[in-house]
Amino acid sequence: MPLTSLLRGAARLGLLATLASLAACGDPAVSLTHVHGLAYSEDGQRLMIPSHHGLALYSEEGWSKASGPQHDYMGFAATRRAIYSSGHPEPGSDLVNPFGVIKSSDGGRTWQQLSLQGESDFHLMAGGFDSATLYVYNSRPNSRMSTPGLYYSRNDGANWQRASAQGIGEAPTALAVHPSDSRVVAVATGAGLYLSRDAGQRFRAVIEGEQVVSAAFSLDGSSLWFGSYGDAAKLSRLELQTREVTALGVPELDEDAVAYLAQNPAQPTEWAMATFKRDVYLSKDAGTTWRAIAKAGQPLE
Repeated sequence: MPLTSLLRGAARLGLLATLASLAACGDPAVSLTHVHGLAYSEDGQRLMIPSHHGLALYSEEGWSKASGPQHDYMGFAATRRAIYSSGHPEPGSDLVNPFGVIKSSDGGRTWQQLSLQGESDFHLMAGGFDSATLYVYNSRPNSRMSTPGLYYSRNDGANWQRASAQGIGEAPTALAVHPSDSRVVAVATGAGLYLSRDAGQRFRAVIEGEQVVSAAFSLDGSSLWFGSYGDAAKLSRLELQTREVTALGVPELDEDAVAYLAQNPAQPTEWAMATFKRDVYLSKDAGTTWRAIAKAGQPLE
């Protein structure tokens, strides 16, 4: 199936990724469906994967399930001190559905309600790793967002500011926020990759004519990694100062592409990627080579 068909199918389901059914290695309770993110813990010891039934973890010991509620985590953002999410509460929870924006400062064991409970389920969410500024793409109005579009909050969702997003002609497929400069945000679309340096008011195309499906800033803020798809999947790195684009290694993917990217804050040369067809890979050499830890949804270790 062409990648465009996968993306159309995801849109029909209200999803921005089609990762599903990752089984567990060593913990039969782990099952990931409708995964909407990828991030490392602050200490770099665990790779976190939010799913339809809670938060799954990968570490040197293998796959496991995080303690805490088994919510249906949709939008997902990780900062140095906390993780943020949106989505739907698990059965029996006292949280209102959808739960708007929630925050955990203990790795997902407990969650604090921030804003827009019962109003919004954000599928696209990104945060500055050090600034903790949150960006979301809102598909419909709510009590704090009068129109659909791009919004950001610098105070944990207490206040939201609309970004006019001039220069963006399509709904985004991915968001990324610079780790320390909250004014710098990237938007991926089916027409290319766009960068704003004024908190999303105006965007300029940095990659055109490609279907860009994922984006992540390096944690030192010097580069922007992005996955794209044309005749085949590609992974590239854009240097922000020089605008030089470098092609990175990518595993052999059959009508598949990179859906999510994450860098290990404790080991900067280690990156993780997840694909639309449920492969998960680790690279220890900054994207030159990749080792699979899950294929077609099945853990390999």
